[in-house]
Amino acid sequence: MTELVVLLDPDGAAIGTAAKSEVHHAATPLHLAFSCYLVDDDGRLLMTRRAAHKRTFPGVWTNSFCGHPAPGEALDEAVVRRGRQELGLDVGSVRLVLPGFRYRAEQDGVVEHEMCPVFVATATGAPAPDPAEVDEVRAVPWATLHEGARGGSWPELSPWCVEQVAQLAVHGDPARWPTGDPSALPPAARLSS
Repeated sequence: MTELVVLLDPDGAAIGTAAKSEVHHAATPLHLAFSCYLVDDDGRLLMTRRAAHKRTFPGVWTNSFCGHPAPGEALDEAVVRRGRQELGLDVGSVRLVLPGFRYRAEQDGVVEHEMCPVFVATATGAPAPDPAEVDEVRAVPWATLHEGARGGSWPELSPWCVEQVAQLAVHGDPARWPTGDPSALPPAARLSS
């Protein structure tokens, strides 16, 4: 089955769909995505290193996982689905924290260009990552990620993760990240409740 992504106009309204396998290239169109930071039972963030054979940003460390909602799928439901697919984890307490996050980044001629609302959620148990998506998982305290992103001491971090950490840093620990306003989501995005 072909996985589709939702294409967006500059204001975030849906203008169509495209196959995920064909959308990332040198002129990637703006599309809808999400990022999620998972907090484990000890209050640490789960960071992942993207699989070395991924088309976009291979081998780069990033937030717990990213994904694309299917056309018509609520973002919070897509987060739960993707957490199970990518990390083999049941994801709970999904909370929107950066509703208007967007970015454009390029590596080796391949562009990511996304309106990418950011979530924080909980996960229990040990990750069982899909090797097609993730090469490594590491649980780290917020201070370690924040310092690494700010000072460049973390092994190569995705540009979107660096930007997200900078925006979230003003609030400190993930338990204090304020819940984002759903009305600030792109028009093409929605939550289930």
